[in-house]
Amino acid sequence: MSATTYHGGLIFDGEVLHDGAALTVQDGTVVALGPETGADSSGDQVDLAGDILSPGYVDLQVNGGDGLMLNDALELDTLRRMGQAHRRLGATHILPTLITNTLAKTEATIEVTKEAIAAGVPGIAGLHLEGPHLSVARKGAHDAALIRPMEDSDVLMLTAAARDLPALMLTVAPENVTVDQVAALVEAGAVVSLGHTDADFATCTAYFEAGARSVTHLFNAMSQMGNREPGLVGALLNSGLASAGLIADAVHVHPATIRNAWAAKQGMGEIFLVSDSMAPAGTDQAEFTLEGRRIARRDGRLTLEDGTLAGADLDLTTAVQVMCDQVGVPLAAALRAATSVPAALMGLGKGIGRLEVGAASELIRIRSDLSGCAAV
Repeated sequence: MSATTYHGGLIFDGEVLHDGAALTVQDGTVVALGPETGADSSGDQVDLAGDILSPGYVDLQVNGGDGLMLNDALELDTLRRMGQAHRRLGATHILPTLITNTLAKTEATIEVTKEAIAAGVPGIAGLHLEGPHLSVARKGAHDAALIRPMEDSDVLMLTAAARDLPALMLTVAPENVTVDQVAALVEAGAVVSLGHTDADFATCTAYFEAGARSVTHLFNAMSQMGNREPGLVGALLNSGLASAGLIADAVHVHPATIRNAWAAKQGMGEIFLVSDSMAPAGTDQAEFTLEGRRIARRDGRLTLEDGTLAGADLDLTTAVQVMCDQVGVPLAAALRAATSVPAALMGLGKGIGRLEVGAASELIRIRSDLSGCAAV
């Protein structure tokens, strides 16, 4: 199969935005990235016409897509359709996310995800379990009746899942999970993320020290930063260890708040972008249900009947656009937050979230005005 060379636009490699460069790919593997002058001219040539070539997005919080919610359709075909829908939106690797549910459904979700990985279902990089070990006080759209403490049997199930899956993220709250349980989960390979919690600064800092390395949808459903009590927000911004997912839709978090958090974040941990997308992703669906509760889609929001935000009506190209146009983040930094930063947090393979010579990479072409993208 002949090589294909892309040129005539910006090329983002996961870290750096290259101008005047060319990328050559053969059989899905990057074989060259360098100056446009002197690039391979023997194969197919693709003029980007000013667009941006990038590795596909890595989305660590995906509750649904293509009209389906993972919670309501625990089947291999659901994961296949979710992967396809988000691939069309630019996310080539996703963590399907189960919202707080019963033990039986949690076990079933782990099994169907293992099945999808074994079958090589495109786009499925692992699993995110958001709950049920959260705080009722910060439940958001989660069902309070299903929230409960983590027990020894849960730890055994989750540590086994962490060993069996290529990537497992667990959103937990200190109110219902102990420091020792976090340490055991981390030892098994899970990425523990604090979220849906009212815990104070000192408690959250202790959980980061125990191995928690992430925060779920920063600012939403958590203790906020005050003058005398910094809460989880302050603990995250102060931590050099932990990263944080962010729903950058200018609905869940004000752009000015994002700007201040971006500037304040300390250490190696970084802020990354998530869609927190629900069933409507990739469709024109106007409403759907979550465990029998109606959720309406209107004006860029998804809400329960009482007005509570329930996930987001967002794709990562739009999130990148918000970060650039409303927050003022440089394009390369915004793209990092949607690609290499989440990939590195989860320890995903070579070529995921990055363009590396010798590695297979899935590419997307982003319009120069950030109004959308397409698979390459």
